[in-house]
Amino acid sequence: MTKADIDRGDRLHVGREVVVDRYTKWARVNHWITAISLILLALSGLALFHPSLYWLTALFGGGQWTRAIHPWIGVVLFISFAGLFIRFFRLNLPRREDAQWAAQIGDVLKGDEDKLPEVGKYNAGQKFVFWAMSILITFLIVSGLAVWERYFSQYLTVPQLRVAMLVHSMSAVAIICVWIIHVYAAFWVEGTLRAMTRGSVSGGWAWRHHRKWLRALATYGKRDDKAPRGRGPLA
Repeated sequence: MTKADIDRGDRLHVGREVVVDRYTKWARVNHWITAISLILLALSGLALFHPSLYWLTALFGGGQWTRAIHPWIGVVLFISFAGLFIRFFRLNLPRREDAQWAAQIGDVLKGDEDKLPEVGKYNAGQKFVFWAMSILITFLIVSGLAVWERYFSQYLTVPQLRVAMLVHSMSAVAIICVWIIHVYAAFWVEGTLRAMTRGSVSGGWAWRHHRKWLRALATYGKRDDKAPRGRGPLA
């Protein structure tokens, strides 16, 4: 447990109830830009992927507009996620407790978290999503630029374009699966959505799901006391 477990926007508010600031306003805005871009990219990509899904082009003003907008949404996604990566990659580096957490995935699925090791701001599952997104978005932007007809595809051979399109399609399917896992986990773990809508979580939520992070924040982090010393929940 060190200061390395804390992000610069994390803060404890100790009073009648304990509230923990988990994400700043700008981190939340960055997250939602990334999320919306990924959804729009998936919908427009699926519309172009197979004729049976062509009806999705109506969401973007037709086939020509979908084809024109799709790569630009990809650029927005890449830039937006880069902001998240720069800010949070340090907190998502593997730790010793992550292997034990992953080995006890059965207890995670049963909600028996008392048997799990204490984890920092992110558990092994969240770190998996973070690094999977990082790798897949990199694959998507590189392969997407390669097949972008307006600017780059003329510099590649036909076999190279085929490989790039295959990589792009496989990465797209994989990232949609990772996104589904991410969304499911956000709804499954009660109280998680509050972090990305209001920026804060309850002290009880932090104690139950990210106890090592809460301990580090109580020891090294910023703290607003609204109760006398000795009477606050974390005093």
